Amino acid sequence: MNAMNDVSSKVDRRADDVVLAVRNVKKHYPIREGVFQSVVGHVKAVDGVSFDIRRGETVGLVGESGCGKSTLGRCVSGLSDPTGGGVYFGLSKAEVARLDTLLADGSAAAQAELAQMERRHRIDRLEGAAQRHFRRNCQMVFQDSFASLNPRQLVIDIVGRPLRVYREASGDALTERVVSLLEQVGLGRHHLYRFPHQFSGGQRQRISIARALALDPDLIVLDEPTSALDVSVQAQILNLLYELQRDRGLAYLFVTHDLSVVHHMADRLVTMYLGRVAESGDTNTVFETPQHPYTRALIAAKPDLNDDEGRTMQALEGRVPDPARPPQGCRFHTRCAVATPMCGWEVDDVVRWLESSKGVFDALEGVDRTNAFDAALRFSSEAAARNLASTLRSDAIPAAMQQALEDVTVSGGAVRVRFREVPEVELTERGPGHHAACLINPSHSSSGAN
Repeated sequence: MNAMNDVSSKVDRRADDVVLAVRNVKKHYPIREGVFQSVVGHVKAVDGVSFDIRRGETVGLVGESGCGKSTLGRCVSGLSDPTGGGVYFGLSKAEVARLDTLLADGSAAAQAELAQMERRHRIDRLEGAAQRHFRRNCQMVFQDSFASLNPRQLVIDIVGRPLRVYREASGDALTERVVSLLEQVGLGRHHLYRFPHQFSGGQRQRISIARALALDPDLIVLDEPTSALDVSVQAQILNLLYELQRDRGLAYLFVTHDLSVVHHMADRLVTMYLGRVAESGDTNTVFETPQHPYTRALIAAKPDLNDDEGRTMQALEGRVPDPARPPQGCRFHTRCAVATPMCGWEVDDVVRWLESSKGVFDALEGVDRTNAFDAALRFSSEAAARNLASTLRSDAIPAAMQQALEDVTVSGGAVRVRFREVPEVELTERGPGHHAACLINPSHSSSGAN
């Protein structure tokens, strides 16, 4: 595993050769209620994510369960069409630059040129030969190796299927190709005529990797490929992936929640929180100087990764908010220990507090919203309304939230609450190739000040 940290030993790659360009990808799932299943809202699983994957590199996609990383992996691999934005395959360096220019230009001429580029490169718009070219060059290895392998098929059929579909080989030639693939992943000819249930979890994952390698793809999306395996087997699979990348020049999108794994495997790191990118950059840079409190909290949960014993980090607490109601401003502010009044406190923060409280929430009858930052909360009694108003003016709520309040007014059984309006916190540059979506001052990021 130590060899994985030696970037110079990896395959000689063209750093500017982009295999896949992800641009403002969104994936929203409708929430339906009632007899007629009317849409009453959307779960924003992925909500505007952009990054590139270059040839021969590993991009680590990390975050807590529910942050949207697996959904994004399915969008990147073409298994799920995005609600908005796009995933572009096979662009040159010049074409990527032109794509970014066209996306920022709203003119009719630019949109017409963009439409032409999307027909050639956007994976959910590809047809015919172009679609087949993408399908063979983007493969996926799933977390559950048993569920992803057909239990009724032999290994020779599972691994050989891509070769048959694309008419790469048949007969004895196909058998020899399958044997060669199995040998590359540490299996052999004697495994050809066995069913998936006859293998261990690590061996099944090797079969999944062999199938993904069959068509010699440019990119493999790895969705938690080692999380269900024992530690010793994890090391074997990770070493195997590293060796295959070194020998074949593969690009990986490595989706995981395990920071110790991604620290070894990834060249670049993308940290996701509640459907958006919280921080991205070179892996070593992000680990050494994390610029977002969420990233620092994730690293703090892995004390073995912290070489500086004197560094103090705030452990991550609380639950991920409902992705159907993502917080305004900085989405992490509801759990951030260093949040400021400018981080995006809103009416829903009060509602979330009420939902976690007993008694007061039972008296809440409705919310009349002017916008996300201004609303009237209606209660069944004036006493409950005054109780909330008193609480909002006390130390029972975070100091930053209290400072962001501009108005708390009780009128009968209603409380009008108005917060300072702030825009969505966007990614800003913190160094060469290093970005974070936080109001924190980069010069004070290591100290935890905000």
